[in-house]
Amino acid sequence: MAVKRKLILASGSPRRVELLRQVGVEADRLMPMDLDESQEKNEQPRSLARRLASDKAKAALHAISDEQDWKGSYILAADTVVAVGRRVLPKTEYSDEALSALNLLSGRSHWVFTGVCLITPDKKVRQKVVESKVRFKRLSEAEISAYIESSEWRGKAGAYAIQGYAGSFVQNLTGSYSNVVGLPLYETVQLLTGEGMNVQARWSEG
Repeated sequence: MAVKRKLILASGSPRRVELLRQVGVEADRLMPMDLDESQEKNEQPRSLARRLASDKAKAALHAISDEQDWKGSYILAADTVVAVGRRVLPKTEYSDEALSALNLLSGRSHWVFTGVCLITPDKKVRQKVVESKVRFKRLSEAEISAYIESSEWRGKAGAYAIQGYAGSFVQNLTGSYSNVVGLPLYETVQLLTGEGMNVQARWSEG
């Protein structure tokens, strides 16, 4: 009989939890890793997303090193970076940061990179970086003001959540929609199934 391996999600993001559930994957444990997410000097946005996802997965692996019940688990981590050119837009916590970010994104294209890192039960490291190109319409002052009032931007990279009100700002999207939400589903499922997890096993359960 095959051994059922546990899955640790090295994130506390409700969006990533819901995206995984959408494809029939339920994390057995959430382990958000509190790391410095600052961009290093001359670090490209794509490289930043890759590094942070790797760092989070490895931090979770270290955190369970003394927990016998969790050894041999899959560990999945992800990090999403929003960038205009080489400029990374951080997760916004204050309204003035959100205002600045939305004004920058207004009427132009930007890139969303998500790094995904999977550490297997035998400690192999598998990684992907997925990119999507998003173009916003030109935003009016009234639209920006209303969005800031909604507080939907709080804690979001680039100061917006595409699955919310900001979906009405998107003029064009090239690439993975779920990537912009926070976890590219196609690539994540490919990583999991490629390393022996039967993602489809639960689909018949409804």
